[in-house]
Amino acid sequence: MHLNYHFLKFLCPALQSKLKGFEIFTCFSQNKDELVIGCKDSDQEYFIRANFLPSISCLSFPDEFKRGKKNTVSLFPELIGQSITKFELIPFERAFTILLSSGDTLLFKLHGARCNMLYFPSGHTTPSKLSRNELRDDFQITIDSLSKNLDLSFENFESLEGNASKFIPTLGKVPREWLRSKGYIEANLEEKWALIQTLLDMLESPLFSIVKHLEGHYLTLLPEENPIYTSADPIDACNELFRYLVVIQAFEKEKNHWIKYFEDINKKSKAYIQKTEEKLLTLENDASPAQIADVIMANLHQIPKGSETIELFNFYTQKNENIKLKRGISPQKTAENLYRKSKNRKIELDQLYQNLSDKEALLEDVQLKLMKIKEITNFKALKSFLKDHNLISQQKEKLEQSPFKRFEIEGFEVLVGKSAKSNDEMLRYFAWKEDLWLHAKDVSGSHVIVKFKSGLNFPKSVLERAAELAAYYSKNKNESLAPVIYTPVKYVRKVKGSAPGAVMVDREQVIMVSPSGPRD
Repeated sequence: MHLNYHFLKFLCPALQSKLKGFEIFTCFSQNKDELVIGCKDSDQEYFIRANFLPSISCLSFPDEFKRGKKNTVSLFPELIGQSITKFELIPFERAFTILLSSGDTLLFKLHGARCNMLYFPSGHTTPSKLSRNELRDDFQITIDSLSKNLDLSFENFESLEGNASKFIPTLGKVPREWLRSKGYIEANLEEKWALIQTLLDMLESPLFSIVKHLEGHYLTLLPEENPIYTSADPIDACNELFRYLVVIQAFEKEKNHWIKYFEDINKKSKAYIQKTEEKLLTLENDASPAQIADVIMANLHQIPKGSETIELFNFYTQKNENIKLKRGISPQKTAENLYRKSKNRKIELDQLYQNLSDKEALLEDVQLKLMKIKEITNFKALKSFLKDHNLISQQKEKLEQSPFKRFEIEGFEVLVGKSAKSNDEMLRYFAWKEDLWLHAKDVSGSHVIVKFKSGLNFPKSVLERAAELAAYYSKNKNESLAPVIYTPVKYVRKVKGSAPGAVMVDREQVIMVSPSGPRD
């Protein structure tokens, strides 16, 4: 609920009280999809830090922030020297504005994966600059168009047949889950109305809790039995949630990645050891081919010419045994082949014992690393551990062996083939039928795959950016405008015997874009 209208109702007045009159002295970014605005008065400094990463969108307001010496870029120079006059909430919307002394306006649009900051110069109804330029549709936004006026009367509730999402579209996931848990779906209209009123009363209470669940951490205005943090200050709640989402949760994600990495090696090593031990047992218990060769050579005079099976006395086992001979191969040649096979078996046994020893050493090492990494509690120790064991460079090498380049556009994973052969491999092993496939029209180039996300359509801005990459990684790279075809992967097929990278497309649409490569 940290991006929710009902939380912003408390946050905006708190920011107004704290930052009104502060002068903006810096505005920059030093991480992907990050915006930092530094404000000060005569006594102190405060920062507005917006993390607009689609996977972790959140705000924080630290009282100190050290700007890095490298990988940092200044933004919005128009803001420097201006004073903050007002924080204003957009009615019934996940957005608020900051009004500046010159009449300029900053709009913070907190729409989940499409979060953005829009800059409106004084007198302009549409923005001239965006924090995230890839969200091009935001250039058409007006502040007035975002404002809503909801009718919260019982009459309107009744006309909507108690549909909570239509009655209060600002609720968000957590409040809707609360309604569902209280039997809202099965309740009659009067019971639903009573639940809605109870919920609205709770949303008016300025008590903010942070809760941890399987998908991560979230902030709520609703009562919780076991919150990990509780505060009546919305700014403090924002800062604490930022710490959990960006620092703790990111650390846990990275740590869990490496735990899974070692657990996979651990599992595969144990399986290999078990199979190798079983194979060694079989090889050692089976009779050596050299013994059969000795029996054949000792009984050459008893083997009729052209025999395929002969019963001979095996002086190793002290039993008569049926020995198979291949048609067209003499007994002497058969014995010779068996002696060679026996020699190879010894080499195989030696190799298996060496492999077993190596794998047991690897298993011991992995289990030790797994134990150590589970004890790590912070990013600094984790990075030190990865560096000491050369794991970061190993991971980079692994990524470099991938058949595609990987990008992220507004939370969507985008794959770009590295070669004609890689295009085939990517389409065969890494694409699903509902993914989106793109390719520069009528010229050679990389296949581009936009991975499907359940329940989400591909936004126009994602399609355009992926098409720009497809045009950039093609023969049309230097054109000012290039056509790119796109279609779901299910309409793309490889024809047997066709050249690497060549495909048949059963349905396609065309989009015109300017080729544009990766953006830092």
